[in-house]
Amino acid sequence: MRDTNTFYITTPIYYVNDVPHIGHAYTTIAADVLARYWRLRGRDVFFLTGLDEHGQKVQQAAAKAGIDPQTHCNKLAPQFQELWKRLNISNDAFIRTTDPQHQSVVQRYLQQLYDQGLIYQDSYTGWYCTFDERFWTEKDVADGLCPDCKRPVEQLSEHNYFFKMGQYQERLQRHILDNPDFIRPESRRNEVLGFLQTQKLGDLSISRPKSRLSWGIELPFDKDYVTYVWFDALVNYVSALEYLPQGNPAGSRFWPANVHLVGKDILTTHAVYWSTMLMALNLPLPNTIFAHGWWTVDGEKMSKSRGNVVDPNKMVDEFGTDAFRYFLLREVPFGQDGDFSRSGMIARINSELADGLGNLLSRSLTMIERFAGGVVPAHDAPADTSLEKTLGQRTGDLLAEADAHVESLRFSRALESVGEIIQHCDQYIDKTAPWTLAKKPEQRPYLNNCLYHIAYTLGALVQPLYPFMPYTIANMARQLGLEPADAEKSLKWGDSSLLPGTRIQKAASLFPRIETAKPQGAKPVSDTSATPQPVPAAATTPPTQPTTSAPSPPPVPQQITIDEFMKIQLKTAKVLSAERVPKSEKLLKLQVSLGSEQRQIVAGIGKKYEPDTLVGKTIIIVANLKPAKLMGIESQGMVLAAGDADVRGLATILEEVDPGTKVK
Repeated sequence: MRDTNTFYITTPIYYVNDVPHIGHAYTTIAADVLARYWRLRGRDVFFLTGLDEHGQKVQQAAAKAGIDPQTHCNKLAPQFQELWKRLNISNDAFIRTTDPQHQSVVQRYLQQLYDQGLIYQDSYTGWYCTFDERFWTEKDVADGLCPDCKRPVEQLSEHNYFFKMGQYQERLQRHILDNPDFIRPESRRNEVLGFLQTQKLGDLSISRPKSRLSWGIELPFDKDYVTYVWFDALVNYVSALEYLPQGNPAGSRFWPANVHLVGKDILTTHAVYWSTMLMALNLPLPNTIFAHGWWTVDGEKMSKSRGNVVDPNKMVDEFGTDAFRYFLLREVPFGQDGDFSRSGMIARINSELADGLGNLLSRSLTMIERFAGGVVPAHDAPADTSLEKTLGQRTGDLLAEADAHVESLRFSRALESVGEIIQHCDQYIDKTAPWTLAKKPEQRPYLNNCLYHIAYTLGALVQPLYPFMPYTIANMARQLGLEPADAEKSLKWGDSSLLPGTRIQKAASLFPRIETAKPQGAKPVSDTSATPQPVPAAATTPPTQPTTSAPSPPPVPQQITIDEFMKIQLKTAKVLSAERVPKSEKLLKLQVSLGSEQRQIVAGIGKKYEPDTLVGKTIIIVANLKPAKLMGIESQGMVLAAGDADVRGLATILEEVDPGTKVK
């Protein structure tokens, strides 16, 4: 049984033939945030990542290069290891399935299952996909293409070994029903459960004949076969615990894993293959298998042929490690699909990091330097007004929210909560105006109180932001006068260590603004000027009419034909998440589901609605409106609402209607 003070987090082991891309970075950064968070919470963390180095694709690539497969793997593995260093990934171990110790564990488990009568030999004919290295049945294949990768398949007849996976179908189904957090998010849980409830689970071919594939782990009970790459790869999660924690054998201290992070494309192999293998080996199942979504690029699927694959190394070169880490986990609710755009990343950096966190730190330290000699003043609690009490209360509440969100893998929501603290602190500074207080000697005690509360709030931001942006927040901590030798162990940041008497060390800005070239003659963008026209009340206030000496008759609405109206596509959409747009009182950014797709919509309804009240509502949107940018954020549609100058009500659907239904 696992020690309750441990936390074991894993990424998938990435296929060595792949060049590291945004998907690999996304999963690994998310795992790193969890590892750093739980270390700060005092847990003994083991964070594992690594590479899957066996299989037919590796054998073929090596043959094409004229080298042996092991040499081929040794040449490619460093590109992942170097990227993890650049992204400041704090993994405790890096496993390679060519490690002799791993291969020994795989063979031991194969022999155990064979001795238990859970592996048998049989002939098999099916459609084989070389790219995915798996067989498909006749009903799975359409037009001779693999249902996953859409590449051509070939029919193979082979004598192979099979694992009796099918006999665990009911047991696995019961486990999923009894453990709601076992597969997350809920949509993925329902997907796996639906499959198990409606289809018969077959047995799993776990071998490949050496005559076709020699690059793999040899079966201990038949030297003419190697094991199926997925049986080999999945075992890494337990084999690593036997030999990789150097000088600190882990074993049952860490197993079962707290979280397996995977992409949604490999959910079945983890939720079904791996779970049934563990059941057969009498090992506990992991607490959670979390399948996140995919990234598109500017609305298109990533592919080498399109030339739009996002290279994490280039993103780090251009924007820096922490800005890239922040964007990936802030932009999209974890678990959903997301769209990457360079303009969207710049907008996030400028609005939330440069103008938000960076500006707050810079202006605050400047005031402490100017008005308090660079030392955090003492706190006179009886002098606190309602402003100080409100700031303290909201900061405490939002920090608790951020913790709860990280623990539930709601990374975007956690960063949104921290962003609200920054906004509250900015508003507090504007309301108290320390620069004005400094001109009045009689206000000196209250000025000191104000500067103390600003400093304390900044200190309170260090811990929740550190797992996301470790380089930057260590720099921020130093500027605040906190000098951690080892940020995660020697400094307790939970209650803010920025105490009265701390001397600050102001330095360069955390995030300089990224200037983008403006078209010639372009005007400054504001809430209204960025809004596409014509615009219903949900998006912005209509332009005012010029005044005249006499009242004008009410304008006659412009009439359109039925054919023109039919061009407008109104559809129902379910609100998945909502958040405020920084620096705007009225704009909200919504993530909505149209059933077959997810959209991002920016709507001017923030004065009427709090973001949390919208989640789960079924609304009506204009689905075929050309995308537009509002305050640098792309809006892919328009929300319908009633009102003139102010929004008075949102157009919603009362009955249960599937997202994406046409509105007539």
